[in-house]
This record gives sequence, C-alpha cells and structure tokens, in this order.
Amino acid sequence: METSAYIALSRQSALRRELDVVAHNLANMNTTAFKASRMMFVEHVVKSEGGESFIPTKLSFARDVAQYYDTSEGPIKTTGNKLDLALRNDGYFAVGPNEANGARAPDGATELYTRNGRFSISADGEMVTQGGFTVLSDAGTPIFFAPGDHEISVSADGVVSTNNGVLAKMRVVRFEDQQSLKRQAGGMFTSENPPEDVERPTVIQGALESSNINPITELTKMITVQRAYDSVRSFIDREDQRQKKMIQQAAPSR
Repeated sequence: METSAYIALSRQSALRRELDVVAHNLANMNTTAFKASRMMFVEHVVKSEGGESFIPTKLSFARDVAQYYDTSEGPIKTTGNKLDLALRNDGYFAVGPNEANGARAPDGATELYTRNGRFSISADGEMVTQGGFTVLSDAGTPIFFAPGDHEISVSADGVVSTNNGVLAKMRVVRFEDQQSLKRQAGGMFTSENPPEDVERPTVIQGALESSNINPITELTKMITVQRAYDSVRSFIDREDQRQKKMIQQAAPSR
C-alpha cells in the first residue's frame, strides 16, 4: 500500500539532486571556462511482491546514477590582456602546485589541469594561475620572466616569447575520457589517468573562454524541476492523507 509513495519519493529525491546541480551551474555562469554538470537518470525496475493481485508485476523507480560534464566549448571573450589565454577545441593547460603561493594540490597530485587561462606574473617572475598554481612548460618546468622581459607574446601553438626571445612552450594536454576528470576548486581538474600532450594546440592570446552555461536554458530547467518537485511532494502528501483516512475507516470503532 505504500508502494506509490516509495516510487514518488524516489522521483522526488532525484529531482532534489537535479535542482542542486542546476543551481550550481547557474552560480557559475560567469566563471571563466566553467563546464556545466548534467544528471543521468535511469528507470530502476523491480519485481512487485503483489503476487496475483491487481498490483503490476513490475514497479518502476527513478534513480540518478551519475553526473557528467558538458565539455562543449564556451564562447571566447576578448580581453586584450596579454596574459589572458583561451584554448580552442580539446585541451587543458597543465599547472603544478606552488607551496610558496599557498597553492596546494588536493590528494597529493603533482599536476592539475584547467581551461581557465587568466594568468599573471608572480612577484618572483613566475607565470601563475589566479590561485597561484605554477603554469608548466612542455618540459614540466615553471615559466619565468626576467625583469627585462617585455612585449609578451604567446603564439597559437603555445610558445611564450618576449622582446628577449623564446622562453618556453606551454604544456597543453588532452584526455581520452574527459568524464574521468575530477573537478576541484578554482576551475581545476585532477585525473588518475595520464594525459596526452597536444602537439599543436590552438591558443588565443588576449582572450578568455567563458562559461558554457546558457542562463536562460538553466533558469527554465530550474523552474521545470522545481514545479515537478512540488508536484511530487503534493502527491506524497495526498497519498499520506489517503492512507491515514483508510486506516481510520478500517479500524474497529469502540
């Protein structure tokens, strides 16, 4: 008799988690290079214990099995800042922890990955991310600028140069399975799988990749999910009242 309530509750729980995901997407719609998260649902069918009764032989529950990243590229926004870099197509900038700047890697990772190319030069001349992580060259070493280095130029294939010549080539990597990446704070990712070097990346200087969130689409989805959640909650309340009334009517009067 409680089966319908259990089925509705499974749907309500899935909708609540989807609402959290949509809210997180909306909160990051202005975050550089942010990738939206999506929910994956399945129909979980179980055999009813109703025997030969009128109850269906199979019961269908809603179950969210995973979240996945929408890895589509966000719009490229021109900034004019020489140290703002955007990536076209597949690829991630490789960065490393920097204890001096308080940039510690989670779980002891030696390398992290990001598409947020808002870089700067630290006090000691090192090229770093917003969070203070070291931007790595294709040799796995930091990229340093001398006091006399001016006219910073980054070519399409990631070669960093100044008026004094070539400094290094940035390390840009890709992953066979981007869904295996683990999202970290500050637009960073870690991975247990080794990346592949992108030999010919497409780096755009003076620009940043925007979030791939479409605010109108996400707002519409939030409203739809919220209405569905409220509808299921109303159904559960009505079902609870129905069962209480049925028990009261079935109970022997004294």
